[in-house]
Amino acid sequence: MKVKRYVVASLPEALPLIRGDLGHDAVILSTKEIKTGGILGLFGKRRMEVIAALDGRSSGGAAAAAKPVPARPAAEAQAEDAPRETNLAAAAGKPRAELTPQEAPIPPLAAKPPVRPPAAASAPASEALNDELLQEMRGLMSWIRQLGLQQETDGRSGPIRQLMERLERQEVAAEWRDKLLQELQAEPDFDSFSQQPEAVREAARGAIERWLSPFESGGGILDEARTIHFVGPTGVGKTTTIAKLAACETLQRQRSVGLITADTYRIAAVDQLRTYADILGIPLEVVFSPAEAARAYQQLADKDLILMDTAGRNYRSELQINEVSSMLRTGGASETCLVLSLTARTSDMKAVALPFLEHGVTKAIFTKLDETRVYGALLNLALSHNLQPLYVASGQTVPDDLERFSSRRYAALLIGDGADG
Repeated sequence: MKVKRYVVASLPEALPLIRGDLGHDAVILSTKEIKTGGILGLFGKRRMEVIAALDGRSSGGAAAAAKPVPARPAAEAQAEDAPRETNLAAAAGKPRAELTPQEAPIPPLAAKPPVRPPAAASAPASEALNDELLQEMRGLMSWIRQLGLQQETDGRSGPIRQLMERLERQEVAAEWRDKLLQELQAEPDFDSFSQQPEAVREAARGAIERWLSPFESGGGILDEARTIHFVGPTGVGKTTTIAKLAACETLQRQRSVGLITADTYRIAAVDQLRTYADILGIPLEVVFSPAEAARAYQQLADKDLILMDTAGRNYRSELQINEVSSMLRTGGASETCLVLSLTARTSDMKAVALPFLEHGVTKAIFTKLDETRVYGALLNLALSHNLQPLYVASGQTVPDDLERFSSRRYAALLIGDGADG
């Protein structure tokens, strides 16, 4: 048997090729739609693969010639061949009446029935194909848009390119880098100031300050709340931050403050907070369960402000997150602050924050500013997840190394002075 494969645009295109190579006795074994060419599955062309065959016994050999084929009445032959011609015409996408002599049907071998091309795709299959094409087109458009932005950035002046590289090193998300670039380009005098490094940095600082200024809050720490809970993973500095805030509220704002700690898992955590409480002359209550927390709140009922320290828990464990949440039910006006370390990678900080965001936490304190030179995570969390930064801590000194979040100071820190490029 002689078998050949054809890749054509459509089935009618394959018929004369099969007839020319294999003759009129060839049989179409299979047809299917395939993709050819392209890069990584993109830009490929849809083609039709046709497999045809010819049995050597039907090619005019001695055995075939020695056995005469009995003649059939014309009417019988016409009636038998009509279905074959009709099926081939349907497969070729033409009505029977439109077949030309060159497109006469290829009769099958006597031993094999004709192999018909597959029927048209069903409606669900067509919808799935359309969805796949739509997703490919969206991915392609996104890639082209990012490539265009990258080429546009590369073609800009040195100061603009340096700014974008600086923000990328600061781990600022691509969407906010692109937005900043678009805002700078929209400035009427962009062509002139884009050549001046300091002017570019000043414009970028102004834009970021505008973005973050709505997150600033005046006054002290949440004046509308009487109880503040502090949550977060281990090692971010919750206990030290609470001591700093207690000192600020007691010494600077002359408010009566009480402390509660539920951090009974970490060795010496209670002793650390007790030392701070003794220095400031404020009461400290230690609790081990939600029932004891209610008793502690009752003991501190006469205080203007209650600050509660919780144990650092595994943010990947829903059970431990719920355990912390159960300790925070006070029944009065309260707020919960998430404490995050700026020394963590942006992806890790986001993974920590998301479970707490799902529990309604919307405010944060960022610590260890002095231990890192990468500050973009704060911007990403604030703009992408609406997490409000309340304070920024930059050392261990109580209470000096704690300041309220300032969009102006943060923007200056993020953009830098150009000394590092």
